[in-house]
Amino acid sequence: MTDIHPTAIIDPAADVAPTATVGPYAVIGPGVEIEAGCTIGPHAVINGPTRIGAGTHIFQFASVGEQPQDKKFEGEDSRLDIGCDNTIREFVTINRGTQDGGGVTTIGDGNWIMAYVHIAHDCQIGQGVVFANGASLAGHVSVGDRATLGGFTLVHQFCRLGEGCFTSMGSCIRRDVPPWVMVAGDPAAPHGTNSEGMRRRGFDADGQRRFRSAYRTLYKRGLRLQEAIESISAEATDDPALQRFVAFLQASPRGIVR
Repeated sequence: MTDIHPTAIIDPAADVAPTATVGPYAVIGPGVEIEAGCTIGPHAVINGPTRIGAGTHIFQFASVGEQPQDKKFEGEDSRLDIGCDNTIREFVTINRGTQDGGGVTTIGDGNWIMAYVHIAHDCQIGQGVVFANGASLAGHVSVGDRATLGGFTLVHQFCRLGEGCFTSMGSCIRRDVPPWVMVAGDPAAPHGTNSEGMRRRGFDADGQRRFRSAYRTLYKRGLRLQEAIESISAEATDDPALQRFVAFLQASPRGIVR
């Protein structure tokens, strides 16, 4: 049977899996779907429409699936979709989507979201992302797989963070961060490639060398962005990771950190 503490308040229109655990004084509203093996901590508040994927652990005092912090929001249909095996720590706030942003905030699988993180409306988070304490995303931000956000990183609305990128503590992101690039400062500036992240993801020495070469082309040779993209693209014909790097650069309406 579902392990629900007697002080928890669960709306009859919520769907809680039989193997979920709900702690004392948690509040689960209508339209919330909590899948198998989830743990909802004490005093957590989850509003819907929201789906919590299997095996996700939401710690105490988190606020998940609340209305977006957007003055244009007038109660239209929107939702939050959280994948499987996520860790969502104390005082995290995650908002549902808005009509202007497609109506849904999405979080993938296996993310590690530390205390006091804020994920605003219409954000799109990949898999295996690490948010250190106090990192905050404004609305409409996308974060690629296996990115790492240092503590108190701030990300401006509509920015994109590429797969495997790394932001240092206190980084202020105002433009897109390309895949596997490390940034730091306010405004954030590039500081090399995330070689340790690449190693952990199975990049061999030659693959890392090619990324370092692409980084130098983009940031060290004094080329205009389009010139750098063309040069990197010519070297990326047999390298899927570099091809994704080029595609990210080509699809950057806000521009990239430089």
